[in-house]
Amino acid sequence: MTRIDFHVNAADPLRYGCRVVRKAYRAQHRVLVWCDDPVRLAEFDTLLWTFSPQDFVPHVAAGDPLAAHTPVLLGADPEKAPFHDVLVSLGNATPPMFSRFDRLIEVVGAEAAERNAARERWRFYRDRGYPMEHHDVSTDGGATP
Repeated sequence: MTRIDFHVNAADPLRYGCRVVRKAYRAQHRVLVWCDDPVRLAEFDTLLWTFSPQDFVPHVAAGDPLAAHTPVLLGADPEKAPFHDVLVSLGNATPPMFSRFDRLIEVVGAEAAERNAARERWRFYRDRGYPMEHHDVSTDGGATP
């Protein structure tokens, strides 16, 4: 069963998402970053190239010919992922086919609209019996992981 972690109150959800992905990559997990907003996903793609000058996180679009050989994929269709290890959600909707992944990490900002959408997703997962953890990242300024 998919383990679900909510990382809430991130001051900058995209930058925090970069750190989550970097940590998973360093731990040798294969990651799909999902977002229901293509503009936000493109912003994340750009930020992943630039957020840390000391780090390189290899990534491509899920539909790219190199996807099967790249540890971090970006996309809106989890079905196109050639693996089912970690799914990082930057969107406001429940990721489709999230249950195919071993772990789902929901990154949630501090804005009311994001938090309200996250509450709906929390109820959705809880009502289906998924194991969940809540991490309030506002206490550390969203600096970890």
